[in-house]
Amino acid sequence: MRVALFATCLIDALFPDAGRATVQLLERLGQRVEFPLEQTCCGQMHANSGYFEVELVGRYVDVFSRYDAVVVPSASCAASIHHQHPMIARAAGDEALAVRAESVGSKTYELSQFLIDVLGTDDVGAYFPHRVTYHPTCHSVRLLGVGDRPLRLLRNVRGIDLVELPRWDECCGFGGTFAIKNPDTSAAMLADKMDAVIDTGAEVLCAGDRSCLMHIGGGLERIRAGVRTLHLVEILASTEDEYRPDRAPARSQRGVAPARSQRGAAPAATEEPPG
Repeated sequence: MRVALFATCLIDALFPDAGRATVQLLERLGQRVEFPLEQTCCGQMHANSGYFEVELVGRYVDVFSRYDAVVVPSASCAASIHHQHPMIARAAGDEALAVRAESVGSKTYELSQFLIDVLGTDDVGAYFPHRVTYHPTCHSVRLLGVGDRPLRLLRNVRGIDLVELPRWDECCGFGGTFAIKNPDTSAAMLADKMDAVIDTGAEVLCAGDRSCLMHIGGGLERIRAGVRTLHLVEILASTEDEYRPDRAPARSQRGVAPARSQRGAAPAATEEPPG
């Protein structure tokens, strides 16, 4: 099976550790992962603001049509590829492109979907001895239908203390340009989400979308809550080997925080993976 990584803009530009962890995890599970350099933005941020960039749809289809599966470490971008790409092509009057977009979209998977639905595993051999809470992002729940797949994967991580996030179904308030157009509402939603995270006593907040983690993590950092954010794949890629005393630097690269402070206190790839 030929597997490609669609890195997404945010991971490629700002959070490359999640891209590297995706390749590391999939290769550990026996997959050969390719990273086509011709990839670019999926066009979600444009479409959400009313700009239907059919050229970006065409680029995605052209780049990824030759693969058997495309893995996306972002439910938000995966949902855009599934739902917006055919719509954008049809809005441009290109039915042939719409059909191709549906075909490529059908083999484009959010990470947890690929692991469970394609590889048939909910135990990836991960080890992460920390208190963790999981935030299900809006697009993963409401558009993509990821369901409990990420939680199934997390429950099988050795050493983890997984705590349910109160009011887990509430949006964090990011929503891309929503946070810019509605800053007061976004800030209020963020404050509620931060309260829920802090109430869990977790060391680490994880999610399947780096955009939401950037938003929540920024708020937690401002109040010095002592809670770090990690992409789901960074936890799943962690192994017990990294926790040997002689591998301490590898452990710190995962972004694991020290004890929580009080709130308010002072690959075998075609190309190298992103970053």
